[in-house]
Amino acid sequence: MASAHDRAVLQAIFNPSTPFGDIPGLNQEEELIDDDSGFDTELLKQVKELETQGVSAAEAGDLQAALQLFSQAIQILPQRASAYNNRAQTLRLQGNTAGALEDLDRAISLSGGRGRTACQGLVQRGLLRRLACQDDEARADFEKAAALGSEFARQQAVALNPYAALCNKMLSQVINKLRNPEMQEFI
Repeated sequence: MASAHDRAVLQAIFNPSTPFGDIPGLNQEEELIDDDSGFDTELLKQVKELETQGVSAAEAGDLQAALQLFSQAIQILPQRASAYNNRAQTLRLQGNTAGALEDLDRAISLSGGRGRTACQGLVQRGLLRRLACQDDEARADFEKAAALGSEFARQQAVALNPYAALCNKMLSQVINKLRNPEMQEFI
């Protein structure tokens, strides 16, 4: 069994674009779940069924039906974050970025920044912000999602961090020189 230090060294060698010592999945002990304990069980069951139908409709390309199903779920349990997150994706697919950002803000707020919905919402908002060239805001969202366990968000946060990119480039060069000492004179 490799030690944490050994895993960190191997991570730096095989993935030089990540910060040294950053081992994906090391701090994620359990799968993220949303806390739905405060909701009436019958209403929650009904809302989850509407969301499942909405996801199926969206996957089938019927975005209008998906939007209606997610909106129904929101009307039944307006304090539950998941339907806002799902509706945001439908709005985004319809080209309504402003509406998607509003729903993502609401989902992240309702989730308290915890759980599966918060993680997904932060990643999705980070992507929309990155597309809008709001890199600082995008990086902040990705860092929060990475802290919740998102490997994709961690990679995006590193890619948007100019200091990490510079350090990783220098580390990569040092490792390459150590691997191939005879190539130093050609570099």
